Amino acid sequence: MISVIIPTYNEERALPTALAQLSYQMGDYELIVVDGGSTDHTCEIARAQPRARLLTAQKGRASQMNAGAVDARGEWLLFLHADTVLPEGALQNLNGLESDHKIQAGGFRHRFSGADWRLRLISSIDNLRARVTRIIYGDQAMFVRRALFERLGGFPEQACLEDIVFCQRLKKVSRPMLLQQHVVTDSRKFVQMGVWRSFGRCLAILLCHSLHLKRIPRAFFAEIR
Repeated sequence: MISVIIPTYNEERALPTALAQLSYQMGDYELIVVDGGSTDHTCEIARAQPRARLLTAQKGRASQMNAGAVDARGEWLLFLHADTVLPEGALQNLNGLESDHKIQAGGFRHRFSGADWRLRLISSIDNLRARVTRIIYGDQAMFVRRALFERLGGFPEQACLEDIVFCQRLKKVSRPMLLQQHVVTDSRKFVQMGVWRSFGRCLAILLCHSLHLKRIPRAFFAEIR
């Protein structure tokens, strides 16, 4: 079984699409939504989904996803952003990989919604990076076997880049698999901030991480809903 874990915070705009798409997925899975204190209708939307189990946790993707993992019962833990949808047949395909224990973790290729050539270019660059480095970002719907996730101690409790730090640990004990299918992330946040500005912001955050800067400027983390 797959435990799909969605961390949320004021995601009333994006969450309905993600939940609606999941309702069409075939396969053996459970759905866990972990809210970080939303003040909009996010929790009501989650409660209205019969298959969803709603939990609450301290705000922060790492703490929310870790809380979901503790409550999960599946062989696979699949961490899905609220503004990202899975491709058709994704969960059924992942069910088929449960018996192949050579595969311990992985993710999907990524694409933004819409037809903006700049976003397509950014996604292509990101997919090339993932193929070369095998570092799976959070918006690629990372999946990992529950036992391995627990052995590695879950996501580090930090403000950002918990997915990268966890995957760096993951690579030391496994080779994450990059599936051919694409997840699609709502592009509105990139468009609202400005495509190139958003891309530059992401690069700046990664640079700060690579340089081991302990404090990353708060301006990089402006919330866009």
